[in-house]
Amino acid sequence: MNGPPKMGVAFDGIYDATVLGPIRSRLISAALELGVFDHLSVPKSAEAVAQSIGGHTANTTLLLDGLTAIDVVTKTDGLYENTVVAQALLAEDSPTFIGEMLMYQLRWCCDPLDYLPQLVADGPPPSPPEALDTDGMWARIARAMANWEQAGGAQLAVQIVSDLPEFSRCRKALDLGGGPGIIGMAIVAAHPSMRGVIFDRPEVANVAQDVIREHDMEDRVDVLAGDYNQDPIGEGYDLVWACASLSFAKHDIDSVMRKIYHALNPGGVLVSLHDGLTRGRTKPEEMVLGWMGWGMMGRDMAFEQGDIASSMLRVGFKPVSGRTLATAMGPMDLEISRKAETRRGTS
Repeated sequence: MNGPPKMGVAFDGIYDATVLGPIRSRLISAALELGVFDHLSVPKSAEAVAQSIGGHTANTTLLLDGLTAIDVVTKTDGLYENTVVAQALLAEDSPTFIGEMLMYQLRWCCDPLDYLPQLVADGPPPSPPEALDTDGMWARIARAMANWEQAGGAQLAVQIVSDLPEFSRCRKALDLGGGPGIIGMAIVAAHPSMRGVIFDRPEVANVAQDVIREHDMEDRVDVLAGDYNQDPIGEGYDLVWACASLSFAKHDIDSVMRKIYHALNPGGVLVSLHDGLTRGRTKPEEMVLGWMGWGMMGRDMAFEQGDIASSMLRVGFKPVSGRTLATAMGPMDLEISRKAETRRGTS
């Protein structure tokens, strides 16, 4: 009798990824859909929460216990309450509520993977569904993105551009693919006199115009609508900020990069913050997984590390300085390059 086989490895990591990870996601998405976090700004019993959401008391209790287990809700003496993070990010009345954007992200990243075996076997569908092109979708995404940007993206952008040696001299900045305009406004507000332009597709530009008006920034921030692959993006900029916005130009990045180059004044700065896949497109994990659904549907929009920097150099930018930053979405590559100063003629 040889006895049981000897095991040299543990399966806890595989179990967590396969079983527990999806349960965590479903707990939070269900709580968002039911509005659970909206009722937990103060301690409440499971019975009170169930009554507020029209839920089954026993199953509401199980949901709340699960949310407590994963540390987004606390439980004290039988009463449940949001954690500080949940109150800030998952309660709808918070100015940094990102629940709607999280649900969009789940749809984009995870829904296609429901058909993963079929997609692997057969390849992308003949006509990939244009999930982002339905009527009003871009505008709704832009609205949801405003809180997303206020919850960290705007602060990071200001930190990056404020450290540029040229920042104090900048007079006009462009946020290319600027969405609802929160980041562009934050960059402008960090400077005493700079003006800004938010460029995005027309549906999004309309939202940005409303957001700018809501923040009383019309005197310093303008909006330009169009498709950067085809339309002019303006000119006379000292700073161009492009964050996670060049993916739709991935397969002709030099064309858009050249447009950015010509839109900058001599000595102007381009700051790019984008994904950069490494190790044969297998890392960072967050970026590989985040783009998986898009790729399986035939929409490969992920940059490899160095793609953007190489394009900068090909169109005439000066040598690029770059580093990888930790962000809420995972590691992203920061690439900064400059347009050469105009050479003065000799007398």
